[in-house]
Amino acid sequence: MSVLEPWLWNPLVLTLQIASWTFLFHALFGIALAWTLSGKPHPLKGIVDIFITIPIVFPPIALGFLLLLLLGKNGILGAPLKEFGIEIVFAPLGVLIASFLAGLPLVVKPIQSALDEQDRIYSEASYVLGKGKFQTFYRVLLPSISKVIFSSLFLGLGRSFGEVGITLMLGGNIIGETDTMSLAIYNHAFSGETEKALVLCAVLGAFSLMVFGILRKMAYRN
Repeated sequence: MSVLEPWLWNPLVLTLQIASWTFLFHALFGIALAWTLSGKPHPLKGIVDIFITIPIVFPPIALGFLLLLLLGKNGILGAPLKEFGIEIVFAPLGVLIASFLAGLPLVVKPIQSALDEQDRIYSEASYVLGKGKFQTFYRVLLPSISKVIFSSLFLGLGRSFGEVGITLMLGGNIIGETDTMSLAIYNHAFSGETEKALVLCAVLGAFSLMVFGILRKMAYRN
């Protein structure tokens, strides 16, 4: 049994690619959304907060179905995007969107809480020194919660490794194209190929343990 065999290599490469892009987008948009939601409550913030939190409280397969209707070739967003040659459903882009949305709450909510708990004295001192809101956020607030940021990003990464429900609906579970490690395990287990499913479980488990180890190290770091 070789690691270069397509049944193992293809899902592994796709999962690593999706996880890498998910980590990047969580770092960019997750932190920005957390900053936007922090501070004084506002009706618009509440609406955004609801959409971010939905993947936690709503069944993934049901959320995936709603996204399928929205982003499909005849969907409100999918139809115009298709005119520009952008395929989301049953394509790697759909898998990426599923991974991003599934882990987003685990990135945004802890960072938002950490920002809300920051002492306002630091922000006010920065404003007195002539720094703007963005400079204060980038140079004062972010460094003070760097531990929470990295922990949240790795939590989101761990969630992306195990995403199935939304991915199944948006990606379509196409063998060799959109089947991630988790979906490949499901496929082999369903077809009775227990040995292959166990190998995939071991590989995915190794990545999960790596993420867990990083989180524990951050938890005990001063």
